[in-house]
Amino acid sequence: MLKQIPVDQLRLGMHLQAFCGAWLEHPFWRTRFVLKDPADLALIRASTIREVWIDIDKGLDVDATTDGAMHYATAETIPATPAPPPVEKTRFDDELKRASRIVAKGREAVVSMFQEARMGKAVDAEAAAPLVEEIASSVLRNPGALVSLARLKTADDYTFLHSVAVCALMIALARQLGLDEKQTREAGMAGLLHDLGKALMPGEVLNKPGKLTDEEFAIIKTHPSEGHKLLAGKDISEIIRDVCLHHHEKVDGSGYPDGLDGNSMSLFAKMGAVCDVYDAITSNRPYKAGWDPAESIKRMAEWKGHFDPLVFQAFVKSLGIYPVGSLVRLESGKLGVVVEQGEQSLLKPKLRIFFSTRAQAYFKPETIDLARSAEKIAGREDAEKWGIKDVDRYWAAETA
Repeated sequence: MLKQIPVDQLRLGMHLQAFCGAWLEHPFWRTRFVLKDPADLALIRASTIREVWIDIDKGLDVDATTDGAMHYATAETIPATPAPPPVEKTRFDDELKRASRIVAKGREAVVSMFQEARMGKAVDAEAAAPLVEEIASSVLRNPGALVSLARLKTADDYTFLHSVAVCALMIALARQLGLDEKQTREAGMAGLLHDLGKALMPGEVLNKPGKLTDEEFAIIKTHPSEGHKLLAGKDISEIIRDVCLHHHEKVDGSGYPDGLDGNSMSLFAKMGAVCDVYDAITSNRPYKAGWDPAESIKRMAEWKGHFDPLVFQAFVKSLGIYPVGSLVRLESGKLGVVVEQGEQSLLKPKLRIFFSTRAQAYFKPETIDLARSAEKIAGREDAEKWGIKDVDRYWAAETA
């Protein structure tokens, strides 16, 4: 039996079922757990959440003397994930700060899921549903913000933020492909859980700051199968398990673990293959710097037999030919970094220009919309060629 109570009636031993409020307003990535730690109780009372749902069949009830006005409900009458408010489009800079909070909390969620997997606990996909919902809402408000932020990873964060990034990329791609909302959420959850098998990989191999030996690579190649086993259970959809198992397959049949080809791979596995690779090659790793986003799109397009052509084409449309963070050179010789996609054309994004190649000098950054400018992109540019050390600061500064 579920019961709604004010937070001042919470006590240790109660089973929390849901918070009455937005996912980002409370300090936990999951909602369903028995309250055992006094510190957790203090965190809830210090948050903006004023009421919670408890399950009195799984934990303590409130004191009878204070129970006169509480609301009761059956599990069927309480949605597992509250319906999100209507989503409106936002400016890139406005979405960055909100996306930064989602990325930070998403990292905590993935860390917790990996820890639980290592301890042999069953994966609770439903507990991650609010995270997927928040990511989906951010992508709908402005698709470039969260995807780009999640690309900025430290070596220690790579495995966890990679899962958040692939979740966002899968959602954006699903929308571009015209999938319905249920399929879009399934795609997002699949992206979030696709690398769960890495929780069981030896740390010295997973985090090795250099090229793997053949033996080490053979170990890493088992992570799809290990993740597939971890996701066995009635609450995990076949779509999620399929993406976990087959996101390293290639349409020419040269991938792993099953050597599937384009005819035998599912649509969702093809989506996972594209999203996984893009985030991997654009992210900084201990042994190499991430590629420029636009350069990554160009190189991926040249890998014949790797990706499904139609899925890859939709992926490019979802991100843009020049994704956020791409360094481009204008015909005038000015350099700028893409900060947002144009509404009408993939060739006319919004840029933050800051460097003159003709004068070989920086100038005060300025944001321009190529859809409203006579300027045109001449091509991609290499930051190292001009001695530019940190391109990302020109679009990510809003999160500081």
